[in-house]
Amino acid sequence: MLSRISRILVGSLFIVSGLIKANDPIGFSYKLNDYFAPGVFNIDWLDPYALQLSVLICVAEIVLGVAILFGARMKLASWSLLILMVFFTFLTGYTAIANWFFDNYESSTTHFFEGILGFTAREDISYMKDCGCFGDAIKLDPWESFLKDVVLLIFTVFIFIKRKTTKPEGLQTDLINLGISMVLIAAFALGMVSWAFPIWFALITFAVLLGVKQFMKHDSKDWVMAGAATVIATWFSVYCIQHLPIKDFRPYRIGNNISELKECPPDAPRDIYDDTWFYEVNGVVNEYKTDDAPWNIPGAKFVDRETELIFKGCEPPIHDFVLESEDKMDYTEDILAEEYMLLVIAYDITKANGEVQDKLNAIYDASNNDGGPYMYAVVSNVYEDIEPFRHEHQNMFEYLTGDGTMLKTIVRSNPGLVLLNKGTVLAKWHYNDIPSYDEIKAEYLK
Repeated sequence: MLSRISRILVGSLFIVSGLIKANDPIGFSYKLNDYFAPGVFNIDWLDPYALQLSVLICVAEIVLGVAILFGARMKLASWSLLILMVFFTFLTGYTAIANWFFDNYESSTTHFFEGILGFTAREDISYMKDCGCFGDAIKLDPWESFLKDVVLLIFTVFIFIKRKTTKPEGLQTDLINLGISMVLIAAFALGMVSWAFPIWFALITFAVLLGVKQFMKHDSKDWVMAGAATVIATWFSVYCIQHLPIKDFRPYRIGNNISELKECPPDAPRDIYDDTWFYEVNGVVNEYKTDDAPWNIPGAKFVDRETELIFKGCEPPIHDFVLESEDKMDYTEDILAEEYMLLVIAYDITKANGEVQDKLNAIYDASNNDGGPYMYAVVSNVYEDIEPFRHEHQNMFEYLTGDGTMLKTIVRSNPGLVLLNKGTVLAKWHYNDIPSYDEIKAEYLK
């Protein structure tokens, strides 16, 4: 019974977790790049393969989730599940511990481990806020992610121990297991991320695999089921790469107003700092707190002040949206105030798709001739890289620069096209789906 409960819980969570990442495999690949970087695992030679690895992990999660729900090929599935969970638990544990060392770099515990392990906090450890377990859909802090994986690892061990006695079951048992799984998937999808797609995905996938299991009598039907699940999951991941995520969990999603999200609510908690003051009194430098008001001491001379953040208050969802011209003029507020504005977003122009440039030029020309919205390109590159690209593709629209991470967050396409209405995101397009100006005008420019 414990093994069955574990299979249903872990299988259901793996399907939803895999789907959330498969919805945005490019975003998950960025997180992998962070782990590959110097100061983390120092395996940046894997950077070129981050997207492929992202898709592989997403598909593996979904297929393993389905396999253990059906009790199919449990020897292979349980070993794979155990290896994956050990890997995930290590990643989240590393992230949690590294964050603690970084935040408590002056702690005696940190110094103790620095001496044993031979590292220096804030120099040898990269500071990563989260592991990206649920992408941008659910933000867990590092310790929450680690504890979540520890619990899942315990359930996985139960599944692994019972792997030899777990066999594919009959239709009635499958329907009960999958029915309970559907309830869990629905509760998680609707209650946690407000996204109904995992329900439909699971329903269609379960129906296809049940059909294969019931009507195929060959011994290899388990492999056919695994192949079908792999094809469905891979197709979904590739679709989201070639277009855009079907569900956007980021702050720049359609309908959000950038200006509003750049500010914290008036009643939001603010950062709290603790100041330590150093004043010289009678030739001796002493430490004081703000309440001591050392500046009121007769003859005291200011020497230094140290400020420590003791409470992190509100950080607005959008805090790095700054668009500048070549001469460092800030265009941000002007762009957000425009009735309509088209932005070509390319986080790295040296890697941007060049075939779509003619379409973008056509949109600019048509909009300009029609008195439509102005159009800028926003990139993270220096102007020495911009000018050769601009002249090669005969771009007449102006180029601005912005933070690369911010541009990656706005749209998962290089380049992508974004339409704003007084700072509100009206529409976003992948370079494979760029419309004509007439189509944009007919649907959005009212």
